[in-house]
Amino acid sequence: MRLHREGKIILIVFFLLFLGIGLSIFTFIPNYYALILIVPFWILYGFIIWFFRNPIRNTTSQALDVIAPVDGKVVIVEEVDEPEYLKGRCLQVSIFMSPLNVHVNRYPVSGKVVYTKYHPGKFLVAFHPKSSTLNERTTVVVETENGKDVLFRQIAGAVARRIVLYAKEQDTAVAGAEYGFIKFGSRLDIFLPLGTEILVKVGDKTRGGVQKIAELK
Repeated sequence: MRLHREGKIILIVFFLLFLGIGLSIFTFIPNYYALILIVPFWILYGFIIWFFRNPIRNTTSQALDVIAPVDGKVVIVEEVDEPEYLKGRCLQVSIFMSPLNVHVNRYPVSGKVVYTKYHPGKFLVAFHPKSSTLNERTTVVVETENGKDVLFRQIAGAVARRIVLYAKEQDTAVAGAEYGFIKFGSRLDIFLPLGTEILVKVGDKTRGGVQKIAELK
């Protein structure tokens, strides 16, 4: 299983921590009881390894396709105002990631990165309606080959306390390629031009880098 680079230091730290705890337990407690106490720590370590998995995804898309940027569950599909960059009406698709989902963030469209910005903020639960504007978050805008601006936003949740953004202005975005990572439960919003055909509905599960969720017009 391929692991994400963001997990390497965390995995080393927790391995040494749990190893030290295990040795201490075996020193002071009889072997049978020590084993019972140690097993939960290594089960937790297994979960941490699972969280930082980075599966290879082969993206196949056309110029107007919008690809799911993350694994998760669609929690919002609606028409909204986007005041930060688009400054007008657009279609919002929001995907919530539980701690069990792959947390690699991928470009939903190909084109040129024309805007990036980090916003400090709160840590409301990621599915809260106001988390899109109040929580710690990043905003990225990609101008597609046909001149459409697609905005997407990483949003930290109550558990997620670290957003990692690799995208920079003037970068070339490739649909399905990695542009960031959010540690533990979180959300990603995508804002698309009016008239875009949305191919998912609230409650649908998405598979990042593989599934087509919308088509630009």
